[in-house]
Amino acid sequence: MASPNKPVALIIGASRGIGRQIAIDLAMNNYTVIIAAKSTSTTTDPEQFPPDPNSPASTITTVAQEINLLTPNTAYPIPVDVRFPAQIDDLVAQTLRITGGRLDVVVYNSGAIWWSSVRNTPVKRFRLMQQVNPEGLYATVQAVLPVFERNGNRGRIVVVSPPVYSRFFRGKTGYAIGKVGMSVLTRGLAMDFVREGKTEMAVTSIWPAAAVQSAATEMNPAGNDESRSKADLRKPTIFSDAILGILSAPPHIVNGMLALDEDFLRDHCGVTDFSKYSVVPGTNPRRMMPKKLPVLEVEEQDDEGVRMDSAKSRSTTSKL
Repeated sequence: MASPNKPVALIIGASRGIGRQIAIDLAMNNYTVIIAAKSTSTTTDPEQFPPDPNSPASTITTVAQEINLLTPNTAYPIPVDVRFPAQIDDLVAQTLRITGGRLDVVVYNSGAIWWSSVRNTPVKRFRLMQQVNPEGLYATVQAVLPVFERNGNRGRIVVVSPPVYSRFFRGKTGYAIGKVGMSVLTRGLAMDFVREGKTEMAVTSIWPAAAVQSAATEMNPAGNDESRSKADLRKPTIFSDAILGILSAPPHIVNGMLALDEDFLRDHCGVTDFSKYSVVPGTNPRRMMPKKLPVLEVEEQDDEGVRMDSAKSRSTTSKL
């Protein structure tokens, strides 16, 4: 069983790339980490360990092994297919058995990607993205909120999803529908927390300001010249450092925030030199996100009008 004195982080989508780095860095910062994703492996060739972190050879099994070699009894791999809510419920139940009922942080990094026009995005691909991206996140939130409530209304959720702005939709509308939906969930859930007085709970979205080296970027390089494409990449440590900063910030500061890794580190963690994050030393990766983003709030932000609650209406109707 995990140490009862360490906070527990469940990272969903942690088999490689950014998710792997998040798991490693949280473990190195005194978290017990639950490593969750679909991919597992039974044996590891010691001559090829650790495997390429952005390749299919990197699985929840190898990531947990990497972490436990550095800090024993810290990482626990649990397979999950987020397309199925029952598997997510079982993942949370297994986590609580391992940790003696403790769960402090959930990072949702699972993602399905298909970047193309609407015409060239088949319905099958579209459905998969919605199942893995917003639906998987929604099922995860539903599974963990009761745990946070039982633990004194305390807990953090970190979602890998973008700020909301129109250029993001271009050329990848099917993907954007789900990813922006995840950001809508972040904003809406954050407002629920405020309305319900849950001041020690927070949900935050985070997205890279410049491209981060990952399994996705390895499969889809920016150009034919490998050195040129890598010059536009940052190491995934910028993402995990930003998440550590989010988890260290007071809940009310980050609740509902749609953060960019670079901007959060600069504005909230005092980072001014980002050169250590460049994959190619001496390069300055191109920022892919706008410098200024739309403000989503309106003047009437606090005017709820007559708010309907379908859950309460259904409960009243069922008693009649």
